[in-house]
Amino acid sequence: MSSDLRRAVSARALLAALACGLSATPTLAQTAEQPPKRDGVDFTVGEVIITAPNAAGSSKSLLTSVDRLGGDVAQAASVDYAWELIGRLPGVLVTDFNQGTTSGKFSFRGFNGEGEVNAVKLLIDGVPSNSNDGNMPYLDMVFPLDIAGIEVVRGTSDPRYGLHAVAGSANVLTRIGGTYLDAKVLAGSYATYEGQVSGGRETGAFSQNYLAAYRRSDGYRDHGDLERVSLAGKWFYKPTDSLRAGLIARIYKGTADEPGYLTAAQAATDPSSTNAYNRTDGDERKMGQYSLHLDWTPSETLSWSSKAYYETLRDDRYVKYSASASQQRRYTEEEHWGALTALRYEPSVDALSRLVLEVGGDVQRQDNISLRYNTVERTVTSKTRDQKFNLTAGGVYAQAVIEPTDWLTLTPAWRIDWIDGDFLNRLTGAAAPINDYGAIQQPKFSVAVRPASGVTLYANWGRSFQVGVGSGAYLIPPRTADLKPSINEGWETGVRYAPSEGFTARLAIWDQTATGEIKRKLNDPLGDFDNLGATDRKGVDLQVDAQLSRRWKAWGATAWQKARIKTPDPSTPALAGKTIDHVPEWLVSGGVDFAATDRLTLSLSGSGQTAYQLTTTNDHGKYGDYVSVDLDAAYQLNDHIELRLQIKNLTDADREYVWWDGAQTLHSPGDGRSAFVSARLRY
Repeated sequence: MSSDLRRAVSARALLAALACGLSATPTLAQTAEQPPKRDGVDFTVGEVIITAPNAAGSSKSLLTSVDRLGGDVAQAASVDYAWELIGRLPGVLVTDFNQGTTSGKFSFRGFNGEGEVNAVKLLIDGVPSNSNDGNMPYLDMVFPLDIAGIEVVRGTSDPRYGLHAVAGSANVLTRIGGTYLDAKVLAGSYATYEGQVSGGRETGAFSQNYLAAYRRSDGYRDHGDLERVSLAGKWFYKPTDSLRAGLIARIYKGTADEPGYLTAAQAATDPSSTNAYNRTDGDERKMGQYSLHLDWTPSETLSWSSKAYYETLRDDRYVKYSASASQQRRYTEEEHWGALTALRYEPSVDALSRLVLEVGGDVQRQDNISLRYNTVERTVTSKTRDQKFNLTAGGVYAQAVIEPTDWLTLTPAWRIDWIDGDFLNRLTGAAAPINDYGAIQQPKFSVAVRPASGVTLYANWGRSFQVGVGSGAYLIPPRTADLKPSINEGWETGVRYAPSEGFTARLAIWDQTATGEIKRKLNDPLGDFDNLGATDRKGVDLQVDAQLSRRWKAWGATAWQKARIKTPDPSTPALAGKTIDHVPEWLVSGGVDFAATDRLTLSLSGSGQTAYQLTTTNDHGKYGDYVSVDLDAAYQLNDHIELRLQIKNLTDADREYVWWDGAQTLHSPGDGRSAFVSARLRY
């Protein structure tokens, strides 16, 4: 619901002020090790250490919107879940459900975070980390103190990934190597307590890194308790400068109560309340991820990188959406394993300024179980779903980086993916094959021109794809014809201006269309889908960061986006031209840091968005606009101890997630003003 502040001052005006730098965010710095400037058009928030900018499978040759969040920003943050950190990057939409372990998610490029269309490929240390439906539960395993950096790639021109990479990818990189001890304790509002310990030891050719982390909180709303614990170990062996092999293991357990959704009247009068019928709602989530890594660079012109992995998900959730609905038990069990590889060759060719050839591929096998029950206060009354299905997804790609001169880069690429699998409905005994998606062809092309020092003009075009998830990937009666993949075709053109290390700006204009886009029916017993039809998403992104003086740093970003249904399914002709739900037209973020003394740093940060349509019919109102401002003060007590105060939602502004259940609006209010204090010890 709109706050008094929003009634007095329009959200758009405040957002514009934020984008101009009147509000603020974390520390900005250049990358610790700069890659060749001609390689990319990236934008960085914080300090990012790039150890192998030209390794096989690296993003450094991509000529698209690449944004990086530094480890210094992530490690300083206080968040319930790691997905909140990615919302600090430009053009990223954060959807905050605030429902236990179903806490929220991030999305971009005009896709919403509802979970009906999951369009972002998630990776952790380069390992694919989406669940079968494209959601991102594995991100819960990562705690801020273990993060070395986060890299977001937007658009359709990246050939490295196929499944789920409809609009791009996000790769969370954790700390590997080095000798250090880093510990942090935190306490604050809503009886929140957190402890994190990250340590590393590197002796000769062997390095080992560990994380132990725990967080608990009562939550802003009643019946909103959460408790999370994560353990990680990383062991790497590097006998020579050209060879590195390692193992990463993570285990996680999270439990949380769910406060449920309120009516509009309840949300307005008592936003921190819950409903009596939600008193037994909650979730337990257990996960594990294990991966082998091999990187070999036998010469300056050749590099090879490979990974193999295995991951498990067990999620057991009880949820009741409204007074008239039944409580449900939703149980998910998934096992994924797979491998990725990339080979990069950079020969010396007299006729060219530079030539890079790269080939790669990946394969993933999934074994999944999806169960649903109707329950009353966690007592089962009936089983509504019992599905067992497997999915195998694989793809190969080839890419060339061709520089005829030092001011021109051409990057053609091609990717092909295949999908296979089988489905069994154990309630009925009916089996079904995978839809015959065929070989999914995805050509891509990028170009960059550098007409002057510090100026890069670039453009790209490419195709990505969407296929069904869950039961929607299979040919299940009454359907008799195979569902074809939804082909997304996108382009982007822009300019990056970086005249010095202290100033970077990037302007991008983009468009992405899709044929036969489908969206999940989230509450359907079978897990079926709706055909949304042909869609069109477009936008403009502007990002600026500047070192204003020795003590002042600032950045700002604003994104305009529009998502609409171009040609709907024949059964819903009235949706032609309608705006896709839960996609705000404006997103902004900005930040200012002030080094008041050599020991004290003050930061003011802000983010916001305009309201979104509640449904694709566009006739149930617009909700979700907000402006939120955070304050951060960090004091370096000595060489080893840092004290920090963080005040989130400084103005206590209203913020809520709203959805339409077919009869009424249901509301999940976001956190009010909160404060946290922490102490960090580093050796």
